[in-house]
Amino acid sequence: MKVSGCTFLRNAQKLGYPFVESIRSVLPLVDEFIIALGPCDDATEPMLRAIGDPKIRIIPTQWNERIQTDYSVKGFVYGQQKSIALFNCTGDWAFYLEADEVVHESELVKIRAAMETHLPDSRVEALAFDYLHFYGNANTYAWSPRWYRTEVRILRNTIPAWGPEGLFFVVLDTHKRGRYPRAAHTGATIYHYGWVRSEAQMNLKTSATHRFWDADTVPKMDYSQIDPGTLKLFTGTHPQAVQAWLPPCTGIFQADPNYRLTRREKKHRRMLKLEQWFGWRFSKKHYVAVR
Repeated sequence: MKVSGCTFLRNAQKLGYPFVESIRSVLPLVDEFIIALGPCDDATEPMLRAIGDPKIRIIPTQWNERIQTDYSVKGFVYGQQKSIALFNCTGDWAFYLEADEVVHESELVKIRAAMETHLPDSRVEALAFDYLHFYGNANTYAWSPRWYRTEVRILRNTIPAWGPEGLFFVVLDTHKRGRYPRAAHTGATIYHYGWVRSEAQMNLKTSATHRFWDADTVPKMDYSQIDPGTLKLFTGTHPQAVQAWLPPCTGIFQADPNYRLTRREKKHRRMLKLEQWFGWRFSKKHYVAVR
């Protein structure tokens, strides 16, 4: 079994992504790691090359800055870059990680076992993970239907598939019709650190990327403006690869106690109550569970 890793990057150092830590976390699991690297004016490329692992292959790319945002598919340039990386993978499986996602070293054996187990079963087109979305600091994670709680990150690399945006994959049944992949669960977790970077870095990132998603005014980030009921205390251990990157912190992140819930957040609170009472799960999945 051959395993490819892949991602896409552009100015990842300037925008506060733990991209080196992300790549290092999965290198022991893959036979190659493909990076679609867009034009950068920061230290992203030197930092990539400093990793010094022969598994890494960098593909220079251009970004289409003019893709319209008045279609239902937003962020399509992300999908283009993600697909470039995917299309250059040569493994049986392609393990896609975004630049702020990290794998825990304790679960590498479990992830490999899932790929080996499901490789002979053509019904399984992808493998899914649980998610921990850290928010505000490294001691806090967000948990509600607003935050996707499972997602596909490993795709069978012998099927016609692509990424219409950064988050998920689509499998093509015909030239005109796509669908979500059929997936089994790895039993492992992706650690997502995009909301741990400073508010200044988040605002810089938003100002640099907002145009790919929306033509409206760029919103300003204030981490305190969130439903406090969605924030949970993290009591586990972070992956070794990211520990030195994490800003020091104490206690759970404190949301604004006077924050007024939006209509959507009130709806999510009701959904969480139903989940607690009946064991339901309202999170949207971009895959069809088969195992």
